[in-house]
Amino acid sequence: VTAVSCVPVPKFTVIIGGSHGAGNYGMCGRAYDPRFLFMWPNARISVMGGEQAADVLSTVGNADPDEIRSKYENESNPYYSSARLWDDGVIDPRDTRDVLGLCISASLNADMPEQGYGVFRM
Repeated sequence: VTAVSCVPVPKFTVIIGGSHGAGNYGMCGRAYDPRFLFMWPNARISVMGGEQAADVLSTVGNADPDEIRSKYENESNPYYSSARLWDDGVIDPRDTRDVLGLCISASLNADMPEQGYGVFRM
């Protein structure tokens, strides 16, 4: 985790499926500051999956599981995410190579930041 979060090379993320919770961090989600983060139209992003959230929240409180599932399905949509500028856009899967090529080209113009690694524990 330290290596991924501190590596000085440009990072690009394309979410092609579900990206929930800690997995989002581990796969270079927004918290790891990728230069660009895109989503495919079928992707989903949220703190946790809708089914899991419905189970947890209905157990903890008096929440309606169907209502929770519906809310999570709505708010994990890539267009919902892009509308709030949580990512850099929804791309057609067929255009992924071209989009990443443009991103790599753009990133070559930036200065490389100073390296600042944390403590690596073995």
